[in-house]
Amino acid sequence: MKWVEVQIKTTTEAEEIVANIMYDLGVTGLAIEDPNDILAFQQSEENWDYIDPELIKQDYEGVIIKAYFPEDENLSDKIKLVRDNIETIPINETGKPLGTVTISEVYEKDWAEAWKKYYKPIKLGEKIVIKPTWEVYEAKEGEIVVELDPGMAFGTGTHETTMLCIEALEKYIDENRFVYDVGCGSGILSIVSAKLGAKRVVGVDLDPLCVRVSNENVALNGVKDRVEIIQGNLLDRFNEKADIIVCNIIAEVIIDMTRYIKDYLKDNGIFIASGIITEKKDKVKETLAINGFKVLEEKIINDWVLLVSKME
Repeated sequence: MKWVEVQIKTTTEAEEIVANIMYDLGVTGLAIEDPNDILAFQQSEENWDYIDPELIKQDYEGVIIKAYFPEDENLSDKIKLVRDNIETIPINETGKPLGTVTISEVYEKDWAEAWKKYYKPIKLGEKIVIKPTWEVYEAKEGEIVVELDPGMAFGTGTHETTMLCIEALEKYIDENRFVYDVGCGSGILSIVSAKLGAKRVVGVDLDPLCVRVSNENVALNGVKDRVEIIQGNLLDRFNEKADIIVCNIIAEVIIDMTRYIKDYLKDNGIFIASGIITEKKDKVKETLAINGFKVLEEKIINDWVLLVSKME
């Protein structure tokens, strides 16, 4: 299948604005390249990984955001909307635009293969190791290995929000837990939940590509008996109450859906939310409080926030 890659060079401050514009336009895949994130992760004592030096090289001061659209009859209209939004909207009082846009074609197979040389096993939390399917890794005592081939779906484990969610899942999951994973992407959090002992997990994503990739990864990890991946919009497909809802999406979506979360959580249920930048943290906390949630835990890595809460 042929895709179009829209590459946008922007500033760190405008990263979420640009990402939100892409999602609003129906982007199918999104990648954010920020050398500062890679350096911070590499210097952290809490995580280990192999970082290829080529990843840190960048001839541009700022962030490169790559969005992927399928080649279809609506493509030209989407590209025009991207240019109109990115190249004409000023980022601040300087009047400079949000960024510059470059368009190129890419085949799914080529895209999926090209980045593999940079993606190595990574340990997150106390015992989870995310291992690409093409890598060989010998697990140490107590480690839980998750095999992953994300393809064009979001969720490799290297992003701060995914790390934060996995650390929270390690803390709150036990063998009796029923988990909802909202916006499951590659299925990484659904699989981690099952491997940590959750008795049942339901992951949902609006993107059919993510649903396919998630199901493939679920099968790869041998957890099909406990993990179900479905296509749907946020909470719309759920009809039971869960012990834990984990949601790694942008702050605006979390704010919009919070008023419905309590309808899908059991008494004393836990809501794990990430994908929140620090500037939006207080607004998310305010929304949680308005809807009867008490924040139990707050963690921040490189301006990305995790909030763990429960109904009061």
